[in-house]
Amino acid sequence: MAAIYSLYIINKSGGLIFYKDCGTKGRMDTNDSLRVASLWHSMHAISQQLSPVNGCSGIELLQADTFDLHCFQSLPGFYIFTFLHLPLFYVFFFLLLVDSFSCIPSGTKFFVVCEPGTPHMENLLRFIYELYTDYVLKNPFYEIEMPIRCELFDINLTQAVQSDRVALLGR
Repeated sequence: MAAIYSLYIINKSGGLIFYKDCGTKGRMDTNDSLRVASLWHSMHAISQQLSPVNGCSGIELLQADTFDLHCFQSLPGFYIFTFLHLPLFYVFFFLLLVDSFSCIPSGTKFFVVCEPGTPHMENLLRFIYELYTDYVLKNPFYEIEMPIRCELFDINLTQAVQSDRVALLGR
C-alpha cells in the first residue's frame, strides 16, 4: 500500500497550480482536487486569523481516521537561502529576472495527503519545496502563480516520492 496518496501545490491566492495522485485509493477528478485545494487554503487562512498566538502560520497537520494531511508554507525570503551555494552574481541575476524582491515567492502551500502516522512528511515537503525552487522557479518559461508544467520537476518529484515510499516500506 502506498504511504502517500496525493500532493497539492497551491498559490498564495488559493489556486491549485499542481496536483499529483500518488496512490491507488480514492482517485479524484480535476474538480474534486480543485475543491480540496480551495477548501484547504480557506481553512489555513481562517486558522491563522483565529489563532490566539501571534505569528501563527496556520494548520500544519490535520489528522483523521483514514489519512493525515501535512502542510508546508513557503516563507518570504526562504527562497534566497537555497541560493547560498551559488556565486553572488547568479543570485543577483535571478533577482533581476523576477524583477524585484517583492516577486520572491511567498504564501505558496505544499500539502500531502498520506496514511495516518506516516513519518518524515515535513522533510519530504521541504525537499519538494527545494525541487520546486530548483526546477520550476528557475525555469525561464514559468510564470509565477500559474499551473506547473515542468517535466524535470515532475520526474524528480516522482523519484522523490518513490524513494520515500521505498524508505517507508523498509521500516
